[in-house]
Amino acid sequence: MAIQTIHKAFKFRIYPNGKQRELFSMGFGCSRFVFNHFLRRRIDQYATTGKCLTYHDTAAELVTLKKNPATEWLKEVNSQSLQQSLRNLDTAYNNFFNKRAEFPSFKKKQGHQSFQVPQHFSLEGTKLTIPKMAPIRIMVHRPLEGKPKQVTISKNAAGEYYASILCDVVKQKPEYKGAEIGIDLGLSSFLITSSGEKVDPGNHYRAAEKKLAKLQRRLSKKKKGSKNRIKAKSVVAKHHLKISNQRTDFQNRLSLRLVHENQVIHTEDLAVKNMVKNHNLAKSISDAGWSEFLCQLEYKGSWYGCHINKVDRFFPSSKRCSYCGYVMAKLPLHIRSWICLECNTRHDRDINAANNILIFGRAGAARSSASAQKACGDASGGGTKPSRKTKSRSTSQASMKQEARLLAAE
Repeated sequence: MAIQTIHKAFKFRIYPNGKQRELFSMGFGCSRFVFNHFLRRRIDQYATTGKCLTYHDTAAELVTLKKNPATEWLKEVNSQSLQQSLRNLDTAYNNFFNKRAEFPSFKKKQGHQSFQVPQHFSLEGTKLTIPKMAPIRIMVHRPLEGKPKQVTISKNAAGEYYASILCDVVKQKPEYKGAEIGIDLGLSSFLITSSGEKVDPGNHYRAAEKKLAKLQRRLSKKKKGSKNRIKAKSVVAKHHLKISNQRTDFQNRLSLRLVHENQVIHTEDLAVKNMVKNHNLAKSISDAGWSEFLCQLEYKGSWYGCHINKVDRFFPSSKRCSYCGYVMAKLPLHIRSWICLECNTRHDRDINAANNILIFGRAGAARSSASAQKACGDASGGGTKPSRKTKSRSTSQASMKQEARLLAAE
């Protein structure tokens, strides 16, 4: 059976002593300084010459920067951690030019802090060893898998320290087995499947909103710069961390169950960034965490043998009858069930949307398979010469709707 190599991270809580916390702060600060300094250098270089600095250019300048008496304190931390900051900056630029992310921004001293150690680290029992530092106490709650490649030391806003160890894990390619479903994400129900299952939303932020507002009011009354304000700020950060952990646990359990039970999951390609512009629903959409949930489905599907297929978000999944194909002219959000005017079938809005996503997902998969077979036939010389004219978007959507109607009738 074929094998594959995956990247898997293991995150553990670490408990540094006073001296180690000082060294961590120095590592955070130096890595942040290098990132911000060379981000400014890249911006200025492009503004004056119209050319961008490469990673090798910034790495050469980093050596000169360490020799400068004003910044020779950069020598006190691991040199590879500083080089990794340059690689992170280069990756951020590549993601921006490839339209995968926004333009890189300057790192701040407040909030989440981190630095990376790509080599010369070890984990033995309850001790983690990294360069230029004594062994650090670590809570290993599960064994590592594969070969460790990199460790990231981080500190969150609540003042907790973590070590995330990235490993290369070699495993057999999974077998695709199980059912095929369509899922629709919502707010009244977090997830609805084409089989009729409805998963209640976590509403973790909503449940803790009153207590969080109370803690925020206490924080606002503390004098700026005082120790009491620092303590109150830490309490608020810990409450936010608890909400985040609850949401992550909920999504991990649900996504893992779905990829184990199914071999194909069809879902909508949601534009969550645009959806949160609706100020009436923005808080609930952000609390649901749809984007993170879809990301978890994708990487877990590749690990455990479940194909995740995304359907075009512009298909009328809610307004279309999944039995006859009739499309309602209007269907406001407050209408949760409706009757088809053509076949008189009563639909639950969310389950009908999940069924339509399944139908359109199958139709799209069938089109992709047919196109691949045609391309193979053309490459082997048995196919006909393709026409120069290309189909318009409306024509392709109409043909897909026709295929979906045939699949629904089967």
